[in-house]
Amino acid sequence: MIKVALIGVGRTGSEIAKVIMEQEDMQLVMAVCSNHSNKAGKDLGEILHSKDTGIVIMPANELSKNLLKYKPDVAIDFSSPEATIRNAEILTKYNVKMVIGTTGFTEIQTKKLMMLSNKYHKAGFVLAPNITLGVNVLMLLSNLAASILESYDFEIVESHFKGKRDMPSGTAKKIAKELVKGMSTYKDIDIHEFDSHDIPIHSIRAGGIIGRHRVIMAGEHDKIEIIHESFSRKAFALGALRAVRFIHRKHGFFEMNDVLDLRHVLTRYLERETNLKKQKYFDTERIEDQMPV
Repeated sequence: MIKVALIGVGRTGSEIAKVIMEQEDMQLVMAVCSNHSNKAGKDLGEILHSKDTGIVIMPANELSKNLLKYKPDVAIDFSSPEATIRNAEILTKYNVKMVIGTTGFTEIQTKKLMMLSNKYHKAGFVLAPNITLGVNVLMLLSNLAASILESYDFEIVESHFKGKRDMPSGTAKKIAKELVKGMSTYKDIDIHEFDSHDIPIHSIRAGGIIGRHRVIMAGEHDKIEIIHESFSRKAFALGALRAVRFIHRKHGFFEMNDVLDLRHVLTRYLERETNLKKQKYFDTERIEDQMPV
């Protein structure tokens, strides 16, 4: 049984809580809100509009003492970049692994998390602002397409609910990096010095849009578009569960593409295509041998 702490009980956090409580191999043992939230002291069930769960939501400044009491194995953090860094500094000292769905990290904050994973040898992080399976497939396809479409122009349009503060989204920046990785097969590009502004990203903040990313690849005579859209926050919750199961017994710093292992899927696809091509060739030879002279 994996004991899970949930940090951040907003819209996405609430959906994650519901899904965790449906799992047979997980137990939700803690729920944490920000220090000034009016959710502190309430039963989690009240926030989820369900029966009492016995889990009382605690403020973040009580995180350390409650880790000793509830002993979670993994914490799922959907808070803010600044809060996540503070939480990570505490959780790593208690050997609690982290799945981080928080978005809007600066490069320095990301490096801080990497440094923590190196400092504490038992630390384990999955940094996953792009936590859904579908958007990770979009990134893989974008990389592949950019490696082929040498003369095309690339742009990204990302849409989210009007309360989302980071613009562009962390996922859009990651898609831009995947495009540049693909472009680096035919252009002299230093990926490590790449600025996400090199790929135009257009941000929309309106209504209750959960999340939509559209990659436009336009040539002189045709255009390709790849779109991922989340209809429900359950997509984020299901991605978080996969990340929890992945990091539970691992150490180090990982991203969602490590969790999903999509590159291995692509390798298997290429191997299968090669084998099918060989089989087709051998079948043709066999038919020729059987034909009367």
